[in-house]
Amino acid sequence: MIQKVGQIGVPVKNIETAVTFYQEKLELPLLFNTDRLAFFGCNGLRLMLSLPEKEEFSTSSSVIYFQVENLKEKYENLVEKGVTFIDEPHIVGKMGSTEIWMAFFKDTEDNTHALMSEVEA
Repeated sequence: MIQKVGQIGVPVKNIETAVTFYQEKLELPLLFNTDRLAFFGCNGLRLMLSLPEKEEFSTSSSVIYFQVENLKEKYENLVEKGVTFIDEPHIVGKMGSTEIWMAFFKDTEDNTHALMSEVEA
């Protein structure tokens, strides 16, 4: 039986630039790194940045949705740090009385990720 997702891999072209982005801009704690890999912690989930060993692994990663408490505040913080956003914070749906807000951005490797927040309406 699958218990949980333990690690997500993100292919990168430049490991040094990517490490700087995830560590300094997104403020994720760097667990450890090598010349081809970097591992970050994200509340019990490991995020692995890797230089692909083969061409078939060099495609864009899945979208990672980083949950934050205050989406507008984190969005403004990342914009100030030079993070490129595709859009501004917006409602993508409602679950009962809970609004789901998102804002999508690009990392240094052109992978698309998002900030997300669930807010009681």
